[in-house]
Amino acid sequence: MERMTTSDHGANHGIVNPVYGLPAAATSMHGPAALPANMFDTVPGYEGTVAGGGGGYLQPPMPSVPMPVPAQTPSPPVWHIPSISEDRARAAFATYVSSKCCYSSAPVREGVITNMESFNTYRYRLETFMESRSTEWSQEPYTGQPVDAGVQPAPGPWQITAQSPAFFQEHKQTIKVPYTSSVKNCHLCLGMGRNPCTTCAGAGNKVCRLCNGSGYRNSNDSCTHCNGRGRENCTSCSSRGSCQCDTCRGKGKLLVFINLNVKWSIEKDDFVAQDSSGLKVDKLEEVSGKELFKDAQYMVYPVRGFPDVSVAQASERLIREHQGKYAQTSRILQQRQTIELIPITKVNYRWKGKPNFYYVFGNEFKVNVDDYPATCCCSVM
Repeated sequence: MERMTTSDHGANHGIVNPVYGLPAAATSMHGPAALPANMFDTVPGYEGTVAGGGGGYLQPPMPSVPMPVPAQTPSPPVWHIPSISEDRARAAFATYVSSKCCYSSAPVREGVITNMESFNTYRYRLETFMESRSTEWSQEPYTGQPVDAGVQPAPGPWQITAQSPAFFQEHKQTIKVPYTSSVKNCHLCLGMGRNPCTTCAGAGNKVCRLCNGSGYRNSNDSCTHCNGRGRENCTSCSSRGSCQCDTCRGKGKLLVFINLNVKWSIEKDDFVAQDSSGLKVDKLEEVSGKELFKDAQYMVYPVRGFPDVSVAQASERLIREHQGKYAQTSRILQQRQTIELIPITKVNYRWKGKPNFYYVFGNEFKVNVDDYPATCCCSVM
């Protein structure tokens, strides 16, 4: 018996659209595609705008708020937080050890505190709350939305009103720029609303998955799945050879416009005055201290008259860095500087005749131990 070849029946199986049967463009056929440059209109004030962002933040206008008058920072009293009690130190130590699965509680129960040393240090913190703006060309399927490009000049990126959050609250907002919207043919489907099906390459049918295109199974038995034709209907496109364009959602046209992306963010820098406790500075990021000084205004001035010279120098340096670094691309809305006194207590104790120590620090009585003397050997296999 003569076997039927695939070529005998492929032309009669499924619907082949002569246009969609052509090779697909190199552009992806799934999901919205980036707008090509030839779809951008010339909008004065937005010449550097590109699709998908990436154009960088826009330089803000010169500030209209007058600079504040610098004032002498009042000298705080010489604060000294006394070392915590032995009971408080032991309780903090016990809580810390109980949180460690491999730590024995024996040093807590049996250890004898020999002495406690108080080391207090200052932490200076500068926070800058600012607003930055960037633009990008965007698109959406055109379903009759207003088209206003060219009706009148578009407002500048910094002339558009945005709803600012409260100071020192991060937030983002996207605003469609007025008078930039126009209608274009969809660049992905060339205005047809449909794209070649990627499953069947636009043919409307594909090789039968059971007989692998031979038309036969089990020697001379005709394949019942494709009725011996060697090809089956493509379910992805319902044998049409094409699928609705995801970019224009079948409309064939796009509304092209400029989006303004507004971002409110906080930049923060800390400086910790040197101390002789031996505790690593990065540990202090986990705790709070006693607030000695706080100043918040549009633009703060360096701290003056503070007893620790290193704190005053750090204040001047960080303020200069923030204004030089962020004022070029963002609008500074508010700055805040604080000085905290962070208590650190080094607890020395003996256990089994050997000296050991741990730190208790911050308002939270956090504990740090560099080398705990009683650990069991547990490991994850």
